[in-house]
Amino acid sequence: MNLTGLLRGRAALTLTAEPGTKSLHLRKGLTLTIPVSWKVYEFEKDWLRILTGSRARPGTSGWGFREPDCESFWVMGPRAIKVGDELFRSYTTDRPFYPSTDVRPCPIDFGKDMQLIGYTLASKGLRQIGPGHKADYRNWKGRCANHKVRYFSRREWFLPISKVLIIDQWNTPGLSGILKKATWR
Repeated sequence: MNLTGLLRGRAALTLTAEPGTKSLHLRKGLTLTIPVSWKVYEFEKDWLRILTGSRARPGTSGWGFREPDCESFWVMGPRAIKVGDELFRSYTTDRPFYPSTDVRPCPIDFGKDMQLIGYTLASKGLRQIGPGHKADYRNWKGRCANHKVRYFSRREWFLPISKVLIIDQWNTPGLSGILKKATWR
């Protein structure tokens, strides 16, 4: 994927009256209030990455969807959802979002040469994304291995009518609350 830099018109950021926060305006009137320290990058239309930690290196080789050791979450729109299945078919909640057919690297940096060996559905249901909007929620337990097995949690919130998919592989602190308090215009 080609990093196009900070947002370029398809989503917008504004400072809020609440100290230490800014508003991230997304598609269909969805707005998230996020910490000022979080950085928002647009890779392509409908591929937004919100960096919540300091370890990411935007613009470096491999700084895409599968890069390990990058505390962040994604907000995907229709173009990403359309190719979000492992065989580049449309994303469904039956399997985690993964637009590729290769050997999957572990999205969490557990050590050298860890490969993702699969997911198990840990929980599912509906979750509030602002007033009047419920997302189809999935929490996947991911397994990575080389000579030992390590586990991580991957959360996905899907709004099929608004065509928004939020993917969090880092259990981002506070993200559930941010989504619950989202606004719609």
